[in-house]
Amino acid sequence: MAGLAYGGDYNPEQWPESLWPEDIRLMREAGVTMVSVGIFSWALLEPEPGRYDFGWLDRLLDLLHEAGIAVDLGTPTVAPPAWFYSAHREALPVSREGVRYEFGSRGAICHSSPDYRRAAAGITEQLARRYGGHPALALWHVHNEYGVPVSACYCDTCADGFRQWLRERYGTLDAVNEAWGTAFWGQRYATFEQINPPRATPTVANPAQRLDYARFADATMRANFTAERDILHKLSPGIPVTTNFMTALSQCDSVDYWAWGREVDLVTNDHYLITDGRRTHVNLAMAADLTRSVAAGAPWLLLEHSTSGVNWQPRNPAKRPGEMARNSLGHVARGSEGALFFQWRQSRRGAEKFHSAMLPHAGTDSRVWREVVALGADLEKLGELRGSRTVADVAMVWDWQSWWAQRLEWRPSEDLDARERADSFYEVLYDRHLTVDFAHPEADLSGYPLVVVPALYLATTRAGENLRGYVEDGGTLVVSCFSGIVDEHDAVHPGPYPGALRDALGLTVEEFSPLIEGGRVRLTGPGGAELTGDVWSEFVVPRGAETVWTYADGLAAGHPAVTRHRLGRGTAWYLSTRLAPHDLATLLAPVCADAGLGDRPDLPRDVEVVHRTGDCGSYLFAINHGDTDAKVPQTVSGTELLTGERSAGHLAVPAGAVRVLRLDR
Repeated sequence: MAGLAYGGDYNPEQWPESLWPEDIRLMREAGVTMVSVGIFSWALLEPEPGRYDFGWLDRLLDLLHEAGIAVDLGTPTVAPPAWFYSAHREALPVSREGVRYEFGSRGAICHSSPDYRRAAAGITEQLARRYGGHPALALWHVHNEYGVPVSACYCDTCADGFRQWLRERYGTLDAVNEAWGTAFWGQRYATFEQINPPRATPTVANPAQRLDYARFADATMRANFTAERDILHKLSPGIPVTTNFMTALSQCDSVDYWAWGREVDLVTNDHYLITDGRRTHVNLAMAADLTRSVAAGAPWLLLEHSTSGVNWQPRNPAKRPGEMARNSLGHVARGSEGALFFQWRQSRRGAEKFHSAMLPHAGTDSRVWREVVALGADLEKLGELRGSRTVADVAMVWDWQSWWAQRLEWRPSEDLDARERADSFYEVLYDRHLTVDFAHPEADLSGYPLVVVPALYLATTRAGENLRGYVEDGGTLVVSCFSGIVDEHDAVHPGPYPGALRDALGLTVEEFSPLIEGGRVRLTGPGGAELTGDVWSEFVVPRGAETVWTYADGLAAGHPAVTRHRLGRGTAWYLSTRLAPHDLATLLAPVCADAGLGDRPDLPRDVEVVHRTGDCGSYLFAINHGDTDAKVPQTVSGTELLTGERSAGHLAVPAGAVRVLRLDR
């Protein structure tokens, strides 16, 4: 497949086989180049233990190949058949409260179950032996959306697995007791056998144990993925293996995607708009940037999104005309090698019958179908972008394990949320028309003029040293409150807050002072300007940092609220309260100036501009999410790929439209 991928999940088992040729004909009309097949088909492929029926899949893959449509073939291990659970009820997961879930939806899996692992390996091996060399096969797709809806099981099998994981991680029981601080509340363990999963307790459970169990659950899912991957690598060499991530912070919160990104041959992602009143295109851009970062900057693939409304939110509005194309091309701008949907034909039965599809219930005489066909034609025009990479301006530090730790009980304020801080900082950077790479706190940051840390409650000593070194070497760093507080075991770093980040920031924090619900604090700054914070304040003591903004009222009145620390050749800023995006934008203006990142007043707020570059050339994407026409200044002339028009001086982007400019060399 030479160009960009286009298509979606194809579930022909839901329809009479006589309809398949019509599906293929319409796929070709729409410009479909790839479909995902077999993801939920275990019960059909293995109708009873050890008896396989591949005839229907043989015929399907042959039809697709004849039509020139590539296949992303799923291992159906997200949905074991009813016969499996009848024989192995213990493979159903158990909740923290001790409730065993039942068969009847999807993803009801205890990932520690040896019976599940054997059965999953068995069906994977059968598929690999039969289809590993099929000419339609372009990609293997293991499982589906790990971590959704269940990531952690609390059964006795998982208890045994957890104990073994602890032995491998810590070596000795003394090391476990030390890491978990079991001297508190008399929780010390005398044998590994006394350790259980952190099931429901009368009051708050040991937070370090909870954090380690989240790591164990994630590692156990990942081990099951790599087991299937290794079978596919052995029996189907040369075909890349993936599993579909859900990197958006609004969609999956139980998977450490930094670790998973190292295990797949191609990073793929599913993304769905969250209709919670926020600017949905900003969340989309953030998810795409995060996915690209998990792929270490390499091209990735959008494996699922929706043509219009979904079905699983409280309210599921349709997409506006043109929004589907803007969504799809927004992902492409930020590194995807195409755009695929869930699903091809809208289901008549089951839980997702009201989830939109490429071929809706309304058929081909519908707005959605016409937009699907138009998008296929546009993606064909953009095929030359394949292999190019998105160019980022700044980095944002993010760590899933820190997020897990911060969300545990009995923190100073339940209102200070890591995801909210990440969303807000990202929105301000987006509105400054800056493209963001995300980075692990211990990653190399030397290539970025600005590094933003919106929430890093858990920061290892190594992370603190890394951020300090970044500043000393000339970088500009901005850190938000309640960061650097604990180590990898959720133990407070020795000495005053902010622990691992004290030296980089040039300050200490004597005490947190969270605000009551609805509370506000005023900040005064240069020239008498004012900002308003909420949720949080702190008693900050400069230790080399200078005060830029001061608390004007509240318990911390008179104390520094925002500081700036010159360290080596760089600068570190610290914000000790929560600012809404409007006020946060005011604060970040001088931070960006420190980093040499100027304003883009010539670009409207909701016009998104992103660059991709590669051996074939450099490209400018301009996506107008607004209701009025816009003009994007350009310093290099070029050819607009969707219309074929030449452009110089400025690129005209009509309201709701997308333009992709191949820049002249």
